[in-house]
Amino acid sequence: MDKISLLTTEKSNPKTHQIDEMSITEILNVMNEEDQTIALSVQRVLPQVEEVISKVVTAFQNEGRLFYVGAGTSGRIGILDAVECPPTFSTSPDLVQAILAGGEGAMFRAVEGAEDDEELGATDLKNLSLTSSDVVIGIAASGRTPYVIGALKYAGQCGATTVSLTSNLNSIISKYASIQIEVVTGPEILSGSTRLRAATAHKMILNMISTTSMIKTGKVYQNFMIDLNASNYKLKERAKKIVCTVTNVDYSTAEAVLEETEYNVKLAIVMILTNEKKAEAIKLISKSNGFVRQAINLSNNERG
Repeated sequence: MDKISLLTTEKSNPKTHQIDEMSITEILNVMNEEDQTIALSVQRVLPQVEEVISKVVTAFQNEGRLFYVGAGTSGRIGILDAVECPPTFSTSPDLVQAILAGGEGAMFRAVEGAEDDEELGATDLKNLSLTSSDVVIGIAASGRTPYVIGALKYAGQCGATTVSLTSNLNSIISKYASIQIEVVTGPEILSGSTRLRAATAHKMILNMISTTSMIKTGKVYQNFMIDLNASNYKLKERAKKIVCTVTNVDYSTAEAVLEETEYNVKLAIVMILTNEKKAEAIKLISKSNGFVRQAINLSNNERG
């Protein structure tokens, strides 16, 4: 028997053996029931996720980057998380990057054989000038994808922090990772279709990693995205609402200050809450490493 068939993610789910005979309502109910177990599976690996986040925060504070590496669905999930960081947190596209086996074209059409090329995984990372300050998360539901193995091997050689994200215990990729996140979601309702529960769990974990890391590097005040990139009408209106809510000023005041800061929400908030001019508010933010609360406290301390 091939070892792949022994993986938890490849096993047949006894609850869905007759799914082809179920009504639409029955299919939806069993899918929903199975999906409700995902968050509990993620909960079991929170200590490992926390460890990864600590490494990512340190990386960001030391000019390091975060890389997601995967093939197929796993790689596409990495892309979904990475591409949202610049508009949400005004980060450089280089800070959080996703590497997909087969390149960008594989986002929409499978590139045959790419995931089986271990050397290609290493080469793709080499082309990005990986350093020991970086964090590399290899994503593979099966835990055995050669492309991901190659990437993690190379990352380890560079001294980067290496992380495995998989849905099988004692996976092969975990042998090449300093931190192992093995979130076991069990057999899928369609045997082997890991774009379902396994992928959902992985997306939840990547959301946790990127979001919490951004919070811990000053990108959030209260629960607002104060570093959002207000690049269109909707986001400019969101920026105004954030400033109004946080500072209790009216719409026109928020709009005026945001115009002055070129829609830098963080700067606008600090200017209003400290009653400082733009130049001084910029200094406060710099001294506080981008954290709004610290900038406000610093202003109060300097005055009093």
